[in-house]
Amino acid sequence: MLAQFLQFLLSGMTVGSAYALAALGFTIIYNTSGVINFAQGEFIMLGGMFAALMSAGGVPLPLAVILAVLITGVVGVAMEKVVIEPARDAQVVTLIIITIGASLTIRGLVQIFLGKDTHTLPPFSGDAPIQILGASLLPQSLWVLGVTLLVVGALAWFFGRTLLGKAMLATSNNRLAAQLVGIDTRNVLMLSFGLAALLGAVGGILVAPITYTSYDAGIMLGLKGFVAAVLGGLGGGVGAVVGGLILGIAESMTAGYISSSYKDAVPFVLILLILFFMPRGL
Repeated sequence: MLAQFLQFLLSGMTVGSAYALAALGFTIIYNTSGVINFAQGEFIMLGGMFAALMSAGGVPLPLAVILAVLITGVVGVAMEKVVIEPARDAQVVTLIIITIGASLTIRGLVQIFLGKDTHTLPPFSGDAPIQILGASLLPQSLWVLGVTLLVVGALAWFFGRTLLGKAMLATSNNRLAAQLVGIDTRNVLMLSFGLAALLGAVGGILVAPITYTSYDAGIMLGLKGFVAAVLGGLGGGVGAVVGGLILGIAESMTAGYISSSYKDAVPFVLILLILFFMPRGL
């Protein structure tokens, strides 16, 4: 029983870390603009797809990962410049609808130019499972957990120690006051989309060796990342990570002890409960 519980827990923490990275992207953009970016799932998909295709094409895996992250970051910046900035004075609801349209456009373009096939990345450190008290853990799961912790630490340093990070925090707290002290809030918003895209790409690359990837892989990952962000209150990095881990563990326990048929229903049950009883999040 202990081994079984531990197995479900480790699996939940692995997938929950991917949700946490998606949730961090939602949180960063929401804090700087008040917009829920429903194209975040496509950033996750793009990272995995670009890395998998370049790796399959003979590009060394480390270089493929770096290029995939950078290209996805450029897509995030381009999306902000092309579709968000021209409508920056529109109502928040309008901007959210625009991000949904951008999501559909990105997914359609990937389907046309990269195809509908499923792709995978080779595991970063082999695929021989590690035994922990009777539970099996893939080495790739350690990469997911470890990189998520590194990302959270790097973001804490970025927002706490750099002028650009502090400018983004200032914009999230009071955009008008930030403008009055000379912060270019337009550039801050552009950078927030780029940073969110980078985080999404990292998440997509980390889980691609475990879950595979395709043109529509970002739909559920994006929605679950949004649920994780709402669980954490859309306020900061710690909340996003906690929300992602809670969601991942809840999914894994439901699939293990009840039925895998109900796994994808867990996020939507959780978000309904949160919105009804704790609208500010955990």
